[in-house]
Amino acid sequence: MKNSELILRELLSTAAIEVNGKAPWDIQVHDERFFDRILKDASLGLGESYMEGWWDCAAIDEFINRALKARLDEKVRNKFRYVFQVARAHLFNRQSTGRAFEVGMRHYDLGNDLYKAMLDKRLAYSCAYWKNATTLDEAQEAKLELICQKLGVKPGMKILEIGFGWGSFARYAAEKNGASVLGVTVSKEQLALAQELCKGLPVELRLQDYREVQGKFDAVLSIGMMEHVGYKNYRPYMQVVNRCLKEDGVALVHTIGSNKSITTGEPFTDKYIFPNGMLPSIAQLSYSMEGMFVMEDLHNLGPHYDKTLVAWHANFEKAWPALKEKYDDRFYRMWRYYLLTSAGGFRSRNQQLWQIVFTRMGTSQPECRFS
Repeated sequence: MKNSELILRELLSTAAIEVNGKAPWDIQVHDERFFDRILKDASLGLGESYMEGWWDCAAIDEFINRALKARLDEKVRNKFRYVFQVARAHLFNRQSTGRAFEVGMRHYDLGNDLYKAMLDKRLAYSCAYWKNATTLDEAQEAKLELICQKLGVKPGMKILEIGFGWGSFARYAAEKNGASVLGVTVSKEQLALAQELCKGLPVELRLQDYREVQGKFDAVLSIGMMEHVGYKNYRPYMQVVNRCLKEDGVALVHTIGSNKSITTGEPFTDKYIFPNGMLPSIAQLSYSMEGMFVMEDLHNLGPHYDKTLVAWHANFEKAWPALKEKYDDRFYRMWRYYLLTSAGGFRSRNQQLWQIVFTRMGTSQPECRFS
């Protein structure tokens, strides 16, 4: 047994994970090159070697949960690769206006067939709210209602949504609460389908970078978009909200968050899933609001995302026999790995999901439900 295998076996044992063991979270190694790859490339190597079929695991989500709780990611991180990533993040604005549409083309434009099969009936691609829900459809509608209550949405209200997905919130706010919504996105495929779904409603949808939006609104929000903004642009994002929000308006950010401030994304996710993405911390977001906004409420829904991702994965697996006519086996393994490792990240409390409500300085606290 070579040194890399001995080292990795010992590390995994601290998380009660066994190589070729019988527990569902144990990994089954098919290629001996796996051990060198992990010690060399850390999380990127783990994901790529799974895509290449070098290892399998019956419960990837629980494998990741255990690994993260044991902080194995910190113990096998490749220092030199990480230094390069950090340097690149400081030298370049990877979420600049010129690069803003890259994530739309590479992720959200993959195919509406994939997302229709995986998501709920409203096509909400963000954390659901399972407090009183038993199905994904119910949980996503409960999330939309919760956001409407936090914003105090009512008839005639004018709302700006930065990153509207497939129009789930815009459609809900217009149908259920009589609001009018302007939404912007960087995805052509999302725009086309969302316009069809919102037809006949007081909803205007545009293919536009958020930094170009003008006008005044009663409420401004983003759901699952702050992850694409980048640490160099948190302050400019808040300046756009400040410019567009009426004096007595309410704003909300629904975002995945990191327990610590970072300036670069996770290597596998950045390369294969969400290019140029990174997770904000509370410190980074609060600093970006400083002098402009009052943080009225911070609600952590992190555990709800674990259940949401597991539901998405179940839908994806069920739909795969039809989807595989368009997507190959490498894509299947990549997407399965993405969904289940994300679930494990939330289960371990390594990642959070925050809904943050904020208002302009000097205005009265809004009379709306916060949790």
